[in-house]
Amino acid sequence: MGWSHVALAAQDSQPTLSAKPTLTVTVAAPQVANMAQKISANGNLAAWQEAVVGTEANGLKITEVRVNVGDRVQRGDVLAVLQADSLRAELAQAEGLLAEAAASAQEAKAQAERARSLQQQGFFSAAQLSQAVAAEASSVARVQSARALVQLQNVRLSQTQVRAPDAGVISARQATVGSVVGAGTELFRLIRQGRIEWRAEVTAAEIGRIQVGAPVQIKAASGQLLQGKVRMVAPSVDAQTRNALVYVDLPAQTGSARAGMYAQGEIALGQSQALTVPQTAVVVRDGFSYVYTVGTDQKVSQLKVQTGRQSAGRVEVTSGLKGDARVVASGGAFLNHGDTVRVVDAPAPQAAPATK
Repeated sequence: MGWSHVALAAQDSQPTLSAKPTLTVTVAAPQVANMAQKISANGNLAAWQEAVVGTEANGLKITEVRVNVGDRVQRGDVLAVLQADSLRAELAQAEGLLAEAAASAQEAKAQAERARSLQQQGFFSAAQLSQAVAAEASSVARVQSARALVQLQNVRLSQTQVRAPDAGVISARQATVGSVVGAGTELFRLIRQGRIEWRAEVTAAEIGRIQVGAPVQIKAASGQLLQGKVRMVAPSVDAQTRNALVYVDLPAQTGSARAGMYAQGEIALGQSQALTVPQTAVVVRDGFSYVYTVGTDQKVSQLKVQTGRQSAGRVEVTSGLKGDARVVASGGAFLNHGDTVRVVDAPAPQAAPATK
């Protein structure tokens, strides 16, 4: 036998070498799960309602300011006091006029009764009786006028105490001791009931999906997390930005969150079914998302996918993956398309230690 035949025989006797696995991996099948639908939005925190507090008194000097910015007040609390000396004098004068008119009315009433009696006895003519009755009616009218003037002066005197129209928080103050104010001058601003709201901007395509009462999670610029509910969706869309406002009620106690802050939030829309994979199965490269699937030949294939919602360690895959695929559960960042892998079973979850 020649050397060539011996060499060929030796070559034929060697076993065929198979490709060595690049990595040992575990695989997982995509699962269909219910996931919450949400809309992310940005917006500002603002006062639910802001009341402007002023005075109807004119030309009076402020003698006392009892509150400052940030103070909480109750309905009817005195916020500022105006000088009332001249108004008290005018009230005293009006009360004097009322007393004088009342005395005159009492005298006129007595004269009218006397005239009626004398007219029945034939001593007074009908004309004289008519004059006495008219004098009585005129005196009654003067009493009513004087009483109205007293009420007016009492109202003007009460206006020297500027009171809170509602419970809330003082958000601005222009009142200064010693300044003379005119009727209608703004002295304070009040956030009614201390309530603030989130005014989120959403696109025109999203407003139809948002329902009144939907729960909202908000994160203010201060880091405060707040839970709210949609109170109202604006009936119109801004012609410039093409966005609409969603008004979200927030709890009365908002911690470090303040009106005027910027905030981000998510508006819940309900739940829907989604095809999901473990979050560790998704590999991001060059700005795109990929998953690796294992075929029957133990080789991996790289698939470009579109991802969506995330929840409880799982990611929604909206396109690019079939429901019966065998997905590499973790370690995909170390794989390349076409690599051979060894598949092992996922480790069983450890049982919780028994309590004594």
